[in-house]
Amino acid sequence: MARRVEVVVPTAAAGTRLDRFLATIPEVGTRSQAKRLIDTGHVWVDGAPRKSAHLLGAGARLEIELPAPERLAAEPEALPLSVLYEDADLLAIDKPPGMVVHPAPGARRGTVVNALVHRLGALAGVGRPDRPGIVHRLDRDTSGVLLVARTPAALEALARQFRARTIEKVYLAVVRGHLAAASGTIDRAVGRHPRERRRMSVHSRRGRAAVTRWTALERLPGATLVRLEPETGRTHQLRVHLAAAGHPIVGDRVYGARRAGRAGTSLAFPRQALHAAEIRFDHPSSGARTVVRAPLPPDLEQLLAMLRQASGGTGKSGHSA
Repeated sequence: MARRVEVVVPTAAAGTRLDRFLATIPEVGTRSQAKRLIDTGHVWVDGAPRKSAHLLGAGARLEIELPAPERLAAEPEALPLSVLYEDADLLAIDKPPGMVVHPAPGARRGTVVNALVHRLGALAGVGRPDRPGIVHRLDRDTSGVLLVARTPAALEALARQFRARTIEKVYLAVVRGHLAAASGTIDRAVGRHPRERRRMSVHSRRGRAAVTRWTALERLPGATLVRLEPETGRTHQLRVHLAAAGHPIVGDRVYGARRAGRAGTSLAFPRQALHAAEIRFDHPSSGARTVVRAPLPPDLEQLLAMLRQASGGTGKSGHSA
């Protein structure tokens, strides 16, 4: 049975194309699905149908008619999940590196969603049938805290906060080289690479605003441990921003491969050294500001221990020239 979802456009999304904004709604999920719904007359803006390129105003009311759910794409699998927080509305897991969040071509099994379906059941009606409960994503090789909604109301409440940019995220990363300051902000638009469509870039012709605040925590041999606080949530934003700043994340084979050979074998690492350490949000039911933290995984702990040993100590906190 089809159902309708209503969304009010927040101020932060004013000026965004209709199809781009729809893709941020969990029940829609992708730009291609957004375009399909628009083209088939299942989307209204303030009561009227609009084209994909329509620019939204703050406060505009969207109505989306979603088709009847298809059979759940993900099969249940008894995979281990490290749960950091759980209640009737949501749970937060500590996603291990190497685990895909939801099924996709080439990764139909072994995903977070497969494990969730086994643990929680079908989660019928909680977002798209192929990614039930998923509010946001982490790259396959990024570890750390991931929120999952257990009810449609919780899904919409969390998605609304992501759209309004009131959810705060903190990442830790080991980057190549030593930054020239103790802290700073990278404010460069991110979009599809002009030639390599699978990559993102700060040189895109249609980049979207992207802002990352960073703080140098510890100076290590040939590397720095940094704290990252993204103000926006563009695809690969942190990886692209750091590479563009001349300090790609250690182990990043997509955005840091060209610099990998220059720093010596001591910085070899099998994945990007990026960890989602903390997330802060308003609880969907109580409204209380909630903080969930994920400890560093063993492989990152080992990388830091190796670098500290190479420095003959515990490393040097903060900035030094």
